[in-house]
Amino acid sequence: MSKRNIHIIIVAGGTGSRFGADVPKQYCMLGDRPVLCHTIGRMLLAAPDSHIITVVSEPMADYWRQLAAGHNCPTGEIVTGGATRWESVKNALDTITTCGDNDIVLVHDGARPLIDAATVREIIGACHAATSVVPVCPVTDSLRQLLPDGSSVAVTRSEYRAVATPQGFMVADLKRAYTLPYRNSFTDDASVMAAAGMTATTLIESSPRNIKITNPGDIALASWYLTQES
Repeated sequence: MSKRNIHIIIVAGGTGSRFGADVPKQYCMLGDRPVLCHTIGRMLLAAPDSHIITVVSEPMADYWRQLAAGHNCPTGEIVTGGATRWESVKNALDTITTCGDNDIVLVHDGARPLIDAATVREIIGACHAATSVVPVCPVTDSLRQLLPDGSSVAVTRSEYRAVATPQGFMVADLKRAYTLPYRNSFTDDASVMAAAGMTATTLIESSPRNIKITNPGDIALASWYLTQES
């Protein structure tokens, strides 16, 4: 087998409008480091020789460089994001101009700073056997399906999983999928792959600690999780 290169796209271009802080959530402090520094550090711990591509909004690019330098955090290759997550990932993929048959790409949310190395390595290991490798968690809340007439019905939550990141793919496959025009149904990268006809998806059980920082209370929860690791 030829040499395998691993590319990791960290999507951090969001504005964090729901978070309510002065800066987007990925730049807020979690303990003694910004959220995004934790995220990149966790990914590099799992795959030290990987090629990191960090996608940020154009107005925040210089801010991120200064913030990362102040916390001794690698930025990786910095790419400007787009109006949608899909566009941001596509911009990052376009920077990968040469790739071998065995090259892998992981796409991870910058606001998920608690991903564990074991899960990342399991995702990497499963990429050659599936078109998409997706970490998931069991759904703990009761669920109801909304019907077109406005009514709703209960569904069996054991039949559903909550989707997380990082999601793993062969680089050539994901680049081919991203040649499709944008659709509103593209909620994650696996959905882009499925639209391109690549539906062989492997689900990897992910820790419930792999939370996405969305609201201010999530910072407190992530901080508590960090204390449990020390």
